[in-house]
Amino acid sequence: MMGYLVVFVGAGVGGMLRHFMNIWIAKLAGTHFPMHTLVINVTGSIVMGMVAALFALKGGATGHLRLFLATGILGGYTTFSSFSLDAVLLWERHDYLLATYYIGGSVVLSLLGLVAGLWIVRTVLA
Repeated sequence: MMGYLVVFVGAGVGGMLRHFMNIWIAKLAGTHFPMHTLVINVTGSIVMGMVAALFALKGGATGHLRLFLATGILGGYTTFSSFSLDAVLLWERHDYLLATYYIGGSVVLSLLGLVAGLWIVRTVLA
């Protein structure tokens, strides 16, 4: 049960960070291009790489610390960081075909899922 609480608190922190970045970057760069989302996805992926490498190299991190940082904060900040980590781990295991399917499938199916959700609300539930 403690793991759920740790993730919950971390996700709240990550969500607040994402909201702050959305506002700050929109003020700096405007909103014509989704620069805020790009910056959040890239910075989240960089931090996920750092966290994963530190845990792998240093070891000793508790499960709760991993849940708080990776699943909680970074999950609340951006789930793209988890996608990036999973894709790179598949690639590093030399599962190139599986990595390619995962990357392509995640992007295409997520876009199709969003279009389907829009269609359902606009046509079926309207």
